[in-house]
Amino acid sequence: MDSALSGPRDDEPGGESGTRTAGGTGTDTCTGPAPLPPPEAVAHLDGERTQTLVKLLVAGPFGVGKTTFIRSLSETEPLHTEEVMTSGSAAVDDLSGIREKSMTTVAIDFGRLTLPGDLVLYMFGTPGQRRFSPLWQDISRGALGALVLADTRRLSDSFEVMDMIEDAGLRYAVAVNSFPDSPSHHTTTLRDHLDLLPDTPLVLCDARDRDQATDALIGLVGHVLALTPQETP
Repeated sequence: MDSALSGPRDDEPGGESGTRTAGGTGTDTCTGPAPLPPPEAVAHLDGERTQTLVKLLVAGPFGVGKTTFIRSLSETEPLHTEEVMTSGSAAVDDLSGIREKSMTTVAIDFGRLTLPGDLVLYMFGTPGQRRFSPLWQDISRGALGALVLADTRRLSDSFEVMDMIEDAGLRYAVAVNSFPDSPSHHTTTLRDHLDLLPDTPLVLCDARDRDQATDALIGLVGHVLALTPQETP
């Protein structure tokens, strides 16, 4: 097995077997976060139809492809807050496997995507470095779920992000982003290493491909809405 899949999970925060909450990983005895409120429905500007607006996070470790993912999907000009990486960041950001990376997100990425049925997704990309945790906590407020991007060259980097999402009580799905030099593994192997619950969606995708990125996001939306209490008329 590739070295990216080796090493115990238990030394990661919240990585002890059976301790992770529902929506992430653990055993079937987990109770999971409190029920989510229903998505907010607001009137469209033309006053003729109602759209359902859903806030979602696109999360993942440093350099995993969050900015590319949102750029591929957004139907509007995406908002990016990328800056050139400096020599100072080299001491705190691990560039293993991504030596070609020269830009990094320092605040948020934002994009919008409308799905059939007037479901409007607002996508907020969040920085993957721990030093941005206060910003991440602010951005996560009001979100109904998160799509976690992962890289098979450094899967263990995803654990910390998954813990943050679970601590926020968010449902999530995992999309393994394909890079030219990424080791290929069967989804069963990936699920085992990431310690995912059976109902947590996991897909393989190329963040540069709009169709594949859309399928990954639809998997998250379906997962979130299936677990979201629906209002009765």
